[in-house]
Amino acid sequence: MAAQQENIEVPKVNFYPSRHPNPRKARKKDIKQAYRLLRPVKRSIFNPRRWWFGGKFRYNKRMNVCVVDGCDCEKLIRHDNLYARITDEESDRSLYDMYWTNPVSGEPEAFIAREGITSGRKMSGTYCPEHLHLYHLLCGWESEEDKEAADNPRTVRERMKKGVSTVAIPISVMRKENNTPPMLQKYEEFFSMLEKDSKKTNGINVLHYRNPTTGLNDVTMIVFDLRIFQEELNQMNAQMSPAFQQLLQQQATQQVAQQATQQLASLGLETGAKPITNDEVVAISAE
Repeated sequence: MAAQQENIEVPKVNFYPSRHPNPRKARKKDIKQAYRLLRPVKRSIFNPRRWWFGGKFRYNKRMNVCVVDGCDCEKLIRHDNLYARITDEESDRSLYDMYWTNPVSGEPEAFIAREGITSGRKMSGTYCPEHLHLYHLLCGWESEEDKEAADNPRTVRERMKKGVSTVAIPISVMRKENNTPPMLQKYEEFFSMLEKDSKKTNGINVLHYRNPTTGLNDVTMIVFDLRIFQEELNQMNAQMSPAFQQLLQQQATQQVAQQATQQLASLGLETGAKPITNDEVVAISAE
């Protein structure tokens, strides 16, 4: 029904990578083109809204609107989360996990664009999936340039003048020792799922009891509270619209009617009899 009433527009970014044989010059051209394509759209200088009402940018009102093309990103997420389909080639993480999720709490949080793309003041808008992918590539290209600049002897001398020096620390020193017994290591994925789901619901509690002497985790308990699950489910049902609840009720009634019809057919009661209505089938199945 939603597809018949309206169409969902997915913007595409016409980005053409540079074919320069020198990789550094090709990267500089790609960065320059990315900045041009990611620049927020401004109003015309002859538009009075730009000067009188402080509306310099055209799409700078809502957090779910792309600042470049004005696309409603909320509709894209509800229809098909395209942010989760685009992944990074190295880390294999999706754009939704990297930019649309709070890194501390893990809750969904909209990405906020900036006036200078990678710097400047924060705007009241975001990027659509295609523009956010280009923004991710731009940050990677600039990181590569920063690494090359850090290896430059001139940069090292400037750091030394400011009293900054680097010390190499072995990774084995920083890595924490894993005290999990081999028999319980296969349950690490299960515990990670519990830790993630416990942030979304109060019905899952993972309790750790540490030894005050050694500081190790001696006892771990997992508590599933069915009462809280039912209470949260009732709250979700109360928030549903009456039309959606009626649709669910009709589906349940039709399912019961089909099951009862199959039972009658197996007993041979469907031949030579008048058609049975859904209400009669529900009454028979209830008996």
